[in-house]
Amino acid sequence: MTEKNSWIIKGGRLIDPVRGIDEIRDIGIMDGFVADVAEVPSSAQTIMAEGLIVAPGLIDMHVHLRQPGKTAAETIATGTFAAAAGGFTSILPMPNTSPVADTPASIEYIRAHALREGVVKVLPVGAMTKGSEGKEMAGIGGLKKAGVVALSDDGKCVQNHEIMRHLVEYSKSFNLPILDHCEDEILMSGGVMHDGYWSVILGMRGITSAVEEMMVARDVILARMAGWKIHIQHISARESIELVRNARRRGIMISAEATPHHIALTDECVKNFDTNYKMNPPLRSEDDRQAIIAALKDGTISVIASDHAPHTETEKLVEFDYAPFGIVGLETAVSICLTELYHKGYLTLSELISKWTKGPAEVLGLDIGTLNEGMPADITIIDTETEFVIDKERFLSKSRNTPFHGCKVKGRPVATIVNGIFVHNLMS
Repeated sequence: MTEKNSWIIKGGRLIDPVRGIDEIRDIGIMDGFVADVAEVPSSAQTIMAEGLIVAPGLIDMHVHLRQPGKTAAETIATGTFAAAAGGFTSILPMPNTSPVADTPASIEYIRAHALREGVVKVLPVGAMTKGSEGKEMAGIGGLKKAGVVALSDDGKCVQNHEIMRHLVEYSKSFNLPILDHCEDEILMSGGVMHDGYWSVILGMRGITSAVEEMMVARDVILARMAGWKIHIQHISARESIELVRNARRRGIMISAEATPHHIALTDECVKNFDTNYKMNPPLRSEDDRQAIIAALKDGTISVIASDHAPHTETEKLVEFDYAPFGIVGLETAVSICLTELYHKGYLTLSELISKWTKGPAEVLGLDIGTLNEGMPADITIIDTETEFVIDKERFLSKSRNTPFHGCKVKGRPVATIVNGIFVHNLMS
């Protein structure tokens, strides 16, 4: 990503939620940065974008790249190619690698491989506790110096409230938001799907919404006490959403993200015992799904993230109880959300794009997700109208564990530009 280019993107509908822009406007790119069109050299190439959406580069705040560790499922290289195909210019890889990314050396490893092999920007997340075991704080100061943008034990949840309190207070001193996977391990108790009608019918052990709600309530209290940011990952239950809504109304520094699969699917999908519908938190009821959509509309949920969790076919090709949680999502997220949220009239395009630009920028406290002049030219171009059928065999990810194979969707990213360089292009 070191080569520089100059371009003019003409005639596209520029949507930049950070600046409140939604209008037909040309964009200039010079030497890898956004520039005034009048200053771009006459030799610059022109990209015709009539009928297309030109947006700041989309940010996925919740991705698993598996490297170091389970490179049979994904690598930094393949994960970033998948991100580019999905329209994302920046991604945040979770630290639940093997070994866990809880030291400066592990963060340097990720950054070095991303710079050498990646095609999009990788913003590392460091583990909150050593080994993500929830027992002892990681060296947060060292992780900050190594370049992490946030802290998380994603995949696990710190159960000890005293340790979590100290984590929140300490992360505040380093200006690092906490991204929390909210799960009470005792209440989880071996569950494999949402606790409700379908778990009873299918005879499966359920995961009650209280598993999430208990820890969201804890995080609201700690965020209030510390006056600092806690971001609730992959929120899934109506009760949890209401806690976040009330906290935000009171000015507490709580934010939340939803995933495309929780937006589009429900626990009824599990009835065929397909392990590609097994994720954590689980697919919940239609009532919960509608609560997520309402919260996206009213701003309670400010971020959409894929929770891209690749697993090999062998790992998923077992009985439902024994399959790992998680699905891939980088290459389907935008299309699923355009189909389910924009084309069904729940969100405007500006509201939807905000969930991948303004929302993440506010949580992370970073100057990203906008196309101000002088900013790196990270741009996503979207065709909202083309219909196609998702084909997992065309994925650039190493893994194929998706519940959306064969689904007809409307809309897709057609170009992804990072630092002025096309890293994905369906326009030519």
